[in-house]
Amino acid sequence: MRSIWKGSLAFGLVNVPVKVYSATESHDISFHQVHAKDGGRIKYQRVCTECGEVVPYQDIDKAYDSEDGERVVLTDEDFEKLPAAEKHEIPVLQFVPTEQIDPILFEKSYYLEPDSSSPKAYGLLAATLEQSDRTALVHFTLRQRTRLAALRTRDGLLILQTLLWPDEVRAAEFESLDDIEKPKQRELAMAETLVESMSDDFDPTEFTDEYQVELRTLIDEALARGGEKVFQVAEPDTGEEDAEVLDLVAALQRSVDAAGKKVPSGSSSGGKKSSKDEGEDEGAKKKAPAKKTASKSTAKKSPAKKSAAKKTASKSSASKSTAKKSPAKKTAAKKTSGERKGA
Repeated sequence: MRSIWKGSLAFGLVNVPVKVYSATESHDISFHQVHAKDGGRIKYQRVCTECGEVVPYQDIDKAYDSEDGERVVLTDEDFEKLPAAEKHEIPVLQFVPTEQIDPILFEKSYYLEPDSSSPKAYGLLAATLEQSDRTALVHFTLRQRTRLAALRTRDGLLILQTLLWPDEVRAAEFESLDDIEKPKQRELAMAETLVESMSDDFDPTEFTDEYQVELRTLIDEALARGGEKVFQVAEPDTGEEDAEVLDLVAALQRSVDAAGKKVPSGSSSGGKKSSKDEGEDEGAKKKAPAKKTASKSTAKKSPAKKSAAKKTASKSSASKSTAKKSPAKKTAAKKTSGERKGA
């Protein structure tokens, strides 16, 4: 496993260096949207609903629509003004009885590994939580968002579980429950007898995700059988993006934005490259070796360039050297990288 966060736990004057790892992963099989006729992948482009143009990622900002129909646009500079907890510290706020935390609040789980040559403080905190039967409430900042989290132990290992905020849990108000008749004592006794007959210790290994098993079998049989539903994948890079990777790109962009904040403040705000531009330049460099056989006039050969040219016919007066300066091409490089990760 690779750690996703590195910092320290802080409670009182005790400081515990730790590394954070995602404790769970999905085993669901991922699918792509394709054209049923020929198996071609369905691509995604960011098109402005006002002007109809394909918009480069560096020109995209976030906006909020009010109930009155007004839209306010927020830039990266606006988000930098918002308060956030220390990014490399997990402060303990208080210790609470474990049974007081409603399981509905639990969101995502993380493993905490000691990151010190002398993990004595780590072991002390884990043992204290175990013996006291209490859970530590902490603040955990990940990808520019500060979360409330529960810190507990599991077989001597510290586990961090992010919690939903109270206003994120919906109130359950169902009128159909108001007139339910109270169960009779005999009915309760029979129901308890049935429960007792089906009671056992919980062992998660006894249960199987039959849907995923059957789905994998279905896919393997289709591949072995071949036929008109199986296509040989050989698509050129088009600079467009899969519809399914939209959420992934948004998540990656938040990570890139967070990393961009580490740029020294001495850089000029007007001429410096944004973290988005840097990411695109990196994508372009990585793609360069793969195009050894390309013609010198890449403006004619690049599928991404052709796609951009069709969408921006109104820009026919642009310079002929767009192969070097066109934002559309930079965006194509980044989007292609997003496709490979999504695939």
